[in-house]
Amino acid sequence: MDVSRSSFAAKSYRTRGIVLRTHKLGEADRIITLLSPEFGVVRAVAKGVRRTSSKLGATLEPFMEVDAQIVAGRSLHTIIQAQLRHPYGQALVADYPAYTAGAAMLETAERLTDADADSIAPQYRLLHGALATLARGGHEPGTVLDSYLLRALASAGWAPSFTHCVRCGEVGPHGAVNIPLGGAVCHDCRPSGSSSPAPETMALLAALLTGDWAIIDAAEPAARAQAATITTNYLQWHLERAVKSLKLVERQ
Repeated sequence: MDVSRSSFAAKSYRTRGIVLRTHKLGEADRIITLLSPEFGVVRAVAKGVRRTSSKLGATLEPFMEVDAQIVAGRSLHTIIQAQLRHPYGQALVADYPAYTAGAAMLETAERLTDADADSIAPQYRLLHGALATLARGGHEPGTVLDSYLLRALASAGWAPSFTHCVRCGEVGPHGAVNIPLGGAVCHDCRPSGSSSPAPETMALLAALLTGDWAIIDAAEPAARAQAATITTNYLQWHLERAVKSLKLVERQ
């Protein structure tokens, strides 16, 4: 849902939101794209934020969670006040692997919430939690990203299965994955074109989907790399186009 195309009973409203991206507008303004748990994707002008004297400039940056006062407009809204709730951007911009993983999360969140209004609040909670995890450190950023991507897709209605056959429901472990079908397939149901991940990769994929960090953190680099490829392919299959930020993500 794009709130810029919605009608509001009141001209002004408050919402918390995570800044997804910004664009320059004129000499001193920016267009801010926020994800709000109530209104979805909000696109609004922040006037004068590029001036050195602006108090909003450092607040309305990607990754930041803010409380915003917004005036509704026909095409673009206007942010008249914003207070910082969680400065996730301060930690992420100092850590390139975490920054690139976070950028891919922001781009994915915008795609998913623009397309599916019903999952806005759960998607917001997932993004908030993933950014907080990245900012705290302690887990490899690529695995935090892959866990977020799989769980965000599940919240949007595209939950994969890595423990049961997606065709017949037979309990695994299984030795093949089929992206169009949505995950693991048994020997009898396996169609041509399915991949054959290592058993460790299948276990890791299941852990990424459920957030089992004991298994995730213990995974070997080869399993992480294979799981990342499957996760990216699954994401792009459902979004039907590439997430550009994924090309910049550093993998370990």
